[in-house]
Amino acid sequence: MDAPERERYGPQARPLPFERGTDGPRVVLVGVDGTRTSLRAAAYAAGLARRQGSGLVVVFVSSPPPYSGIVAGAVQQTHDELADELRAECRRGAEELDLPVTFLCRRGDAYAELCRAADEHRADLVVVGSSEQAGHRLVGSVATRLVRTGRWPVVVVP
Repeated sequence: MDAPERERYGPQARPLPFERGTDGPRVVLVGVDGTRTSLRAAAYAAGLARRQGSGLVVVFVSSPPPYSGIVAGAVQQTHDELADELRAECRRGAEELDLPVTFLCRRGDAYAELCRAADEHRADLVVVGSSEQAGHRLVGSVATRLVRTGRWPVVVVP
C-alpha cells in the first residue's frame, strides 16, 4: 500500500510571512527512524514546537536496501510498517497536543532527504537523535553532516 508522501494532522498552522531570525522557530523539522534517540528527538521537537506555537514537520526516510530479492522485500515491508506506526503516532500527538504536524515519508539517503525537506518547508530548526552506531563516531553520522552543512540550527538529542 503506497501512502501519500505528505500528511497533515492537528490544527492549521498560523499563516505567517517567512522570516529567518525571529524570536523562535516557526517550523521545527525532526528526523525519525524508529530508534530510541530519534523518538526522544521527536518528543523534544514536539514539546518545543508546542511551546513556541510552531509547526512540526516529521520526516521518516526509508533507505533502499543495497540488495534485492526476498530479503529486500522483507526489509521494505518492515520499513512500511514502521512508517505506518510513526504516522499513527504523529496523528495521535497532533490531536493530543493541538499541534500542526506534517508527516513526510521519503525514500533515499537520510541526510539528503532531511536537507531537502528542511529547504522545502523553510525549517528554522532541525532536530535529530544522536547515532547509536559506534562506526558513526569515526565516519560521521547524519547529525554530524547536518551540523557541518551549517544551513540551519541543529539540535542533536542524545
